[in-house]
Amino acid sequence: MTGAANPEDHWRGAVVYQVYPRSFRDGSGDGIGDLPGIIEKLPYIASLGVDAVWISPFFASPMHDFGYDVSDYRAVEPMFGTLADADRLVAEAHRLGLKVLIDFVLAHTSDEHPWFKDSRVSREGEHADWYIWADPKPDGSPPNNWLSVFGGGAWGWEPRRRQYYLHHFLSTQPKLNLRHEPVVNALEEIAAWWLDRGVDGFRLDAVDFMVSDPEMPDNPPHPTRRVALRPYNMQLHENDLAHPETVDVLMRLRRVMDDYPDTFAIAEVGSEPAKMTPLERAEYYTAQTHDPRIHMAYTLGLMKGPGTATALREAIDHVETHINSGWLCWAFSNHDVERVASRWGDGSPASAKLFNALLLSLRGAVCVYQGEELGLTEADVPRDRLRDPYGITYYPHFKGRDGSRTPMPWTDEAPAGGFSDSGEADLWLPLPPEHLERCVARQEADGESVLACWRRFVAWRRTQDPLRFGTLAMLPAEDPVLAFVREHDGSRLVCAFNLGAEPATVTLPAGLAAAEGHGWTATAPAADGAVQLDGWGAWFGTR
Repeated sequence: MTGAANPEDHWRGAVVYQVYPRSFRDGSGDGIGDLPGIIEKLPYIASLGVDAVWISPFFASPMHDFGYDVSDYRAVEPMFGTLADADRLVAEAHRLGLKVLIDFVLAHTSDEHPWFKDSRVSREGEHADWYIWADPKPDGSPPNNWLSVFGGGAWGWEPRRRQYYLHHFLSTQPKLNLRHEPVVNALEEIAAWWLDRGVDGFRLDAVDFMVSDPEMPDNPPHPTRRVALRPYNMQLHENDLAHPETVDVLMRLRRVMDDYPDTFAIAEVGSEPAKMTPLERAEYYTAQTHDPRIHMAYTLGLMKGPGTATALREAIDHVETHINSGWLCWAFSNHDVERVASRWGDGSPASAKLFNALLLSLRGAVCVYQGEELGLTEADVPRDRLRDPYGITYYPHFKGRDGSRTPMPWTDEAPAGGFSDSGEADLWLPLPPEHLERCVARQEADGESVLACWRRFVAWRRTQDPLRFGTLAMLPAEDPVLAFVREHDGSRLVCAFNLGAEPATVTLPAGLAAAEGHGWTATAPAADGAVQLDGWGAWFGTR
């Protein structure tokens, strides 16, 4: 990302906090989180020093994929509350100085959406072409070899039409036809409807899956993945993912949003290689050179890769040299991946603090998932308590996404940790006992907790123009150390991170003085510029 961020584009340096509604706070006592529970905890979110909150789907849904199968984009699923609750949430967030982003699922709907119910009954009618339909091959088999992310083929048979419909995920999530003008018009109207209600933007789900090759050729085999747990991984997804026309839909949405000042959207880029790598797709979706596309993107490819200094250095180098007019949102965790303290760290609070500080020091926007500010580890959910269809299909080799979706621990009181007034058996997912030890109440009483370090560092970041608006240049360092310099308007800040549990040394440019106020070690460098880093330690210096 060449050049410095424009301070007028507030979203470029924004810190966004992701809330997974089912697991944040249960206000009704039924064991499932809801909108009133989020409203109750908005002051806590504001206390984290973030700029915006992204709320995962709370729309009407049969909940086969926990809200990512929408049956009505303009209605709130009753388990989460009412439309009045959604309005109240937006108003209260604004009162606290928080922007609100909602999840927008453009690639597919639920099979219970009225559009699909109408589309599946006949090849004629208003919604006949609103989804991707294809004739069978002469032998009755599906039109091509495309596979579902969640297992099995990507085609479902509809006997009334004598055709197959495309579904990239569950068979109950039919793929919308985003080349059909009435579909895009309807989605634009939905976006404007929510913006008129006061939301400040969107997180765009599964952008890679929005538009596929209209000729529907077979995907070629992956060149190296000859055997995999999921057959899906054995294909190179050149034809079912990330068609160039995806940006046409993104530009349409951007034009709608441009009529609403100070709004922005974050596109989700997947992890699979296609005709472009995930980071290349992030640039393609967010480029601003001609007609502006979407504001920014994050990629699951980063989260699902190794958390070594070498891997992160390569990712940062690529971003700095290849993402030119676009913009990246850095994210280390979300509801779809293992928590970073377990995945890249060793589960310790020290490693959680380190990755939080690194995340907040990179150039771009930031998205942090609920519980990361507490250093929560991945939960081991028993087989009989799994809810994720993805994990149930591939258990025990892959346990799915439930381990990162367990309830937020507010207190250390078993069994529900302040998440709910229900008993443990009624919680939609169990709350791990080890999470009670890292609950909000305990950490707020500890000035050196992960939570305290998060708040201290975010407050310090707000005073550091190089971190908010500056350029980034890598500095020489060997694993496990990652080092770079941020610079803005003549002010320089050198950042060094030890991504390992053992102490390490890095030699930084001469003439640096230790910065203060961030909560990390502030010892002066040696005469030759050498800085000693504790295990999972960080250091910041100025010239």
